[in-house]
Amino acid sequence: MALIDISLPPSIAKALRLPARSPRRQQLRVLRKLLKKARFTEFGQTYRFDEILLSKHAGKKFQQLVPTYDYNKIYEAWWHKTLEGRPDICWPGKIKFFALSSGTSESASKYLPITNDLMRGNRIVMIKQLLTLRTYHDIPLKSVGKGWLMLGGSTDLQKGPGYYAGDLSGITAKKVPFWFSPFYKPGKKIARTKDWNQKLEAIVEEAPNWDIGFVVGVPAWIQMCMEKIIERYNLKSIHDMWPNLAFFVHGGVSFEPYKKGFEKLVAKPLTYIETYLASEGFLAYQDRQFAKGMHLSLNDHIFFEFIPFNDKNFDSDGNIMEDAEVLMIHEVEEGKDYAILISTTAGAWRYLIGDTVRFVDKERCEIVITGRTKHFLSLVGEHLSVDNMNKAVQLVADEMNICIPEFTVAGVPHGLFFAHQWWIACDDKVDAEPVREKIDQKLKDLNDDYAVERNSALKDVYLKILPESSFMEFMRLKGKIGGQHKFPRVMKGKMYEDWVKFLETGAI
Repeated sequence: MALIDISLPPSIAKALRLPARSPRRQQLRVLRKLLKKARFTEFGQTYRFDEILLSKHAGKKFQQLVPTYDYNKIYEAWWHKTLEGRPDICWPGKIKFFALSSGTSESASKYLPITNDLMRGNRIVMIKQLLTLRTYHDIPLKSVGKGWLMLGGSTDLQKGPGYYAGDLSGITAKKVPFWFSPFYKPGKKIARTKDWNQKLEAIVEEAPNWDIGFVVGVPAWIQMCMEKIIERYNLKSIHDMWPNLAFFVHGGVSFEPYKKGFEKLVAKPLTYIETYLASEGFLAYQDRQFAKGMHLSLNDHIFFEFIPFNDKNFDSDGNIMEDAEVLMIHEVEEGKDYAILISTTAGAWRYLIGDTVRFVDKERCEIVITGRTKHFLSLVGEHLSVDNMNKAVQLVADEMNICIPEFTVAGVPHGLFFAHQWWIACDDKVDAEPVREKIDQKLKDLNDDYAVERNSALKDVYLKILPESSFMEFMRLKGKIGGQHKFPRVMKGKMYEDWVKFLETGAI
């Protein structure tokens, strides 16, 4: 049975047949739906949702009456009440699940509310993405009906006073719809395992019993899983075990640094499908083969706003300014970086998710993720984004025929000026100096500001090559292995201090 041919619940099927509208009209419809549902909450009463709904210009009125929030601001003002068990704060009812964010930028976990409405919206977007596979060419759709290996967090969630908390992937797996259960691997028993190494060992043990067509997860952990299966059973490629494996659905981090490593593990090409599934919601997905970017989910459960990511709207630490310019979907331009504000069916309102995106096709509303508001380097005006870094690393890896699956960068003092310190993961035999020179040159080619500052206050670039295992061990010591955890591309603050200590002592 092919997964995309199964019967869907009537409510979901109805949602999937919504008529096409302009992006602006779609988004205003979503906003009104959110406001109507939350009008009687404490948040809705405070910020006069009824008044916004009566306005002819609901979008602008919403922006006038409701302030913008980052995590700390909305938690201190509102979300701590939901964590205490109080109902009807930012969304109707009592919040029973909280996603613990992967926290690449900060040491403390964030508690993000998860509602049934949000999970339903995420499932609808997932099904829409599945239906788009019909438009892909020359791919074995029979693989969609095979097993799906979803390598996520544990479904054995932390129990709090009246709620459960854990990795979003663990919550999602725990609440897998009944119609999806026959396809879902590794199964509920293994999914409950909290210890990452034990979970991986159990998956490797069961691998011969599965016929996997899809793998879903963060590239680093999927690659590690495949490598262990190939090693355990002395295989030439993962296709010796799973001949129907055809798709890899990934997200949360650029796939390009991992692509060369993946190609060594397969006997035939995989179709790579990018998604933008954050703990706060399913924001976007690749809906056609060879697309420039991911299509924003405009007609479902998230209202988007966009803040031009520049010095006028953000300070040097990536914090939003009080008078920041905020745009709606019809006001954005191609080729510019924006930070995203979202309002969702989980009671996130005008919430700064922390990612930056760029529209690569405005007509199709397709975006690429370019980095994080706090994960960029601009010590002296070089404005170096994670997207710049990813592209430079990819170009150098291809040019030198080496694999660089992980890297991180930090700004460091250089006398009275500054320098960039790179650490890259590479298990191939290669000298650091040519890699350093090539990455530096590629960044000059990609970023004019960087090129100017390299002749001014950005005095040097340092680079050290480490084994990939060093990066994985650091993540293990930080308790951030497996699930949705990603290695931070820019090191700042406490994370940087721990990284330096780890490199010096092997501990944190």
